[in-house]
Amino acid sequence: MPKKDNMLAILWMLNSGEKWTAKQISEKLEVNIRTVYRYMDALCFSGVPIVSDPGHHGGYSLLNNFIRAPLLFDMEEKKTLLHAAVFAKEAGYPLSETLENATSKLKMYSNEKQESTLNQHLAGFEVINRMISSSNQLILAELEHAVEKEFSVEMDYRTNHEEKPKKRKIDPYGIVYWNNRWYTVAFCHLRNEIRSFRVDRILLIKRTQIIFKRPEAFSSREFFMKNLLPDLVGKEGLISLIIEGRPEAIDELSMHWFLGHHLKERASNQAIFLFEEKSIHHSVPYFLLSYGKSIRIIEPQSVKERLVAIATELMEYYQL
Repeated sequence: MPKKDNMLAILWMLNSGEKWTAKQISEKLEVNIRTVYRYMDALCFSGVPIVSDPGHHGGYSLLNNFIRAPLLFDMEEKKTLLHAAVFAKEAGYPLSETLENATSKLKMYSNEKQESTLNQHLAGFEVINRMISSSNQLILAELEHAVEKEFSVEMDYRTNHEEKPKKRKIDPYGIVYWNNRWYTVAFCHLRNEIRSFRVDRILLIKRTQIIFKRPEAFSSREFFMKNLLPDLVGKEGLISLIIEGRPEAIDELSMHWFLGHHLKERASNQAIFLFEEKSIHHSVPYFLLSYGKSIRIIEPQSVKERLVAIATELMEYYQL
């Protein structure tokens, strides 16, 4: 570990309020005890008020809790950061190696009792998420770098209805994690507009020397959600979808990422949604199909007929 990291580690250890002997510090940092003495001299020379008590129960300590927040975190803050790291790692966070180093430092700059407490918190905390491939993590890392440095990238991208990928050049404005998937919001040079691209559909990515400028105050999150869930306020020609069913099924419908956005009224066993004609006959029936007999469509009749048509198609397909 570099000298500056070792010296910072010593400050964290002393700030725990306990006394540390030179031998304990050398074992913790895995350095020679004479090196510890040199670190202590350097810290004292820089103005850090280190108290050295000789004798059997002696050791090094800090005068008057020298280091304070925000440099150090209390136990609740450390626990929260470690839990957040578990979420990020499980989601396929692109800088996973750096994240691992950061969480290791949080544990290392704690005394034995604190480290034991943190390990107990982590032992009972689990996150289960969709696995992300190592290739996707590499692509995410490249996109993150491109977003930060504002340079264009070239990629081979395959949409859900294309068998062969197309080459595209994009200016990545940001990265979004939504519904267990990673997306990049970018200006597409092929379509000459801002679009969202699924990271798992990027087969190859390559840096370019072209620099771009992100629009002022642009929010990738706002753009992504606006395109995913458009604002229906003031729109005409909306169709009401009335559904009855078991309360738990109506609960799920009301909290659904897409259906919940269109919720107008809710009762214990009924919900009313407002949709545009296109989505109510194309996307909505497929969402509703999985609820089976736990719900019943009251109106419109056209949605009932669409559900029957989809079910019939499936039946005929599996009877072949």
